[in-house]
Amino acid sequence: MIKIGQLIFIIPVLFFLPHIIFRGNHLKKMPVPVKIKLALGETSPDNRLKHLVDDCRKGKLDSQKELYKQFYGYAMGICLRYSQNREEAKEIVNDGFLKIFAHIRDQREERSFKAWLRKIMIHASIDYFRRNEKYYGQSEISPFIKDLSVTDGNAALSEQEILRLVQLLPPAYRMVFNLYAIEGYKHHEIAEMTGTTVGTSKSNLAKARLRLKEMLYTIDRDRFEKYG
Repeated sequence: MIKIGQLIFIIPVLFFLPHIIFRGNHLKKMPVPVKIKLALGETSPDNRLKHLVDDCRKGKLDSQKELYKQFYGYAMGICLRYSQNREEAKEIVNDGFLKIFAHIRDQREERSFKAWLRKIMIHASIDYFRRNEKYYGQSEISPFIKDLSVTDGNAALSEQEILRLVQLLPPAYRMVFNLYAIEGYKHHEIAEMTGTTVGTSKSNLAKARLRLKEMLYTIDRDRFEKYG
């Protein structure tokens, strides 16, 4: 006959036994590398990224390809805002990753890798702008506004339409607008980063805002004429 004192030990065992059996069977089916990672506690995203970055520091090509694949979309989202089109953004992204792999040994582990990558992509965008500034014309935007497709006169602009508006800004205006309004840099920082003056930065931001307002007004007018 089982005594009350023995039940204190038997009931918890009966409760946890199915979980132990399930976990045991589940672990048996796992590949050996996964079991090892579980044992070492290396399955969290932060740990996986840390090992991936460490391997990139060692120059392992497979790890560099994996890092590129993992952060390509994030990097593209940043560079699209600084570029005129997707092809230009791709070029900036690739320039940025070249800088990342060249300087990845300098990245401090206590700092977020994603934040460091974002900063690299912003500087790659600035470098691209400065290299190509002489080829950019200060052409008017109005002839291109009709390229924006608006399907619902009462709907707010989609994220893609807003991105397209920013891309239609002249390069100098687009650069300052992104750095100030999106990234949060101050005018003296922008002037230092782009090799211009504080006055030029403020002027380009004001002009960028004016152009965007003009484009938004044109879209609203076209919607009113279309839908009444």
